[in-house]
Amino acid sequence: MNEDIKFIIDTAKEAMDAALKHLEKQLVNIRAGKASPAMLGSVMVDYYGSQTPLNQVANVNTSDGRTISVQPWEKSMLQEIERGIMNANLGFNPMNNGDMIIINVPPLTEERRTNLAKQAKAEAEDAKVGVRSARKDAMNDIKNADVSEDLQNNAEIDVQELTDTYVKRIDSILENKEKEIMTV
Repeated sequence: MNEDIKFIIDTAKEAMDAALKHLEKQLVNIRAGKASPAMLGSVMVDYYGSQTPLNQVANVNTSDGRTISVQPWEKSMLQEIERGIMNANLGFNPMNNGDMIIINVPPLTEERRTNLAKQAKAEAEDAKVGVRSARKDAMNDIKNADVSEDLQNNAEIDVQELTDTYVKRIDSILENKEKEIMTV
């Protein structure tokens, strides 16, 4: 295989990998009923004047499927952590017991599950757009490459197969997430 063509295909694969990783990262933030420390991943806390991720000022754990506990490394941070959780607008009601913050994760309603499934589907569609964009860029680069027509055709087939593989992986990830969300 020509070096230019190999580079084009490798670049497309990297872009498709990035779209897949981004999807997985976004889906972690969509809760599926069970309490998880990742649910508080977007919470920022005012730590002596600078916005700091919650997991850098406290231990975040789940004691069971319905409860998240936040144990600050400094007791003086309890109020700030509580405020940060409220400001993140996650729909949680943190309770401060003087030592730690406890969050009871309410069970999801059917309507909320449907909305979360739609949100997951939208994230998957964004990932597919990223994959298709990488394919389009690769196809343009192949057309502009200074190689034989046979090499161009073979490279285009390789890029299309790569695209199909990534789209199937995205569909599979989405299907698993939807099952997770809809399971009561």
